[in-house]
Amino acid sequence: MDRIVYDRMAAHDSTHWWYRARRDILADFLTREGHLPRHARILEIGCGTGHNLPMLAQFGTVEAIEIDPAAREIASQRLGKPVGAAPLPALTGVERGAYDLVAVLDVVEHIEDDVAALRAMAECLKPGGKILITVPAHQWLWSAHDTVNHHHRRYSKASLAKAIGAAGLKSRKLGYFNSLLFPLAAASRIAGRLTGKDDSDDSPPPKLVNTVFETVFRFERHLLGRVPLSPGVSIVTLASPK
Repeated sequence: MDRIVYDRMAAHDSTHWWYRARRDILADFLTREGHLPRHARILEIGCGTGHNLPMLAQFGTVEAIEIDPAAREIASQRLGKPVGAAPLPALTGVERGAYDLVAVLDVVEHIEDDVAALRAMAECLKPGGKILITVPAHQWLWSAHDTVNHHHRRYSKASLAKAIGAAGLKSRKLGYFNSLLFPLAAASRIAGRLTGKDDSDDSPPPKLVNTVFETVFRFERHLLGRVPLSPGVSIVTLASPK
């Protein structure tokens, strides 16, 4: 990702509606669907500035990997121990057969060979282990945001399921989220193209708007994994070896 992406993440990951609500949604999803053992061993790959680490720590002992040095330093401070730097897809040096949960939250789309990356993650799982995956949805939503984040693709549910299957994994509870705000997101992307104002700036909106968006998005924690959501900005699934 461009340096500015990490800088914005560090500046806004504790206040931006998307980060805040997504953490709560994924925590509820893991509570209901993860079926993790007590004191689970967890690895987050591509942890960025480490803003998800406290949420994941609710479920066990967390380790993390981040290849950007500045983001890794911030994440290490948040985690209270060093964060590793093994890149995907090889994950060289990462212990195999060691983790109850691997979390890759908006990471797989950054990797050219996503199938190889998923295979490497699977090798890191204990028997019965799972991979929590989130990715951006709908290639037609491609924008300057994807470009500055160095995405290789956005996914459909079918293309994500295909990559997961090719890696020798099976997916469970695969579905959209960030669905309630999807019409606004789609309209914004289309308007940006039509006006030539496709902007990669993802700074928080004004405080009132930020609060409203956070409240609407967070409501999906009651729905995700329980009912199929309509098309959304993102896709989530739990994957495990076949």
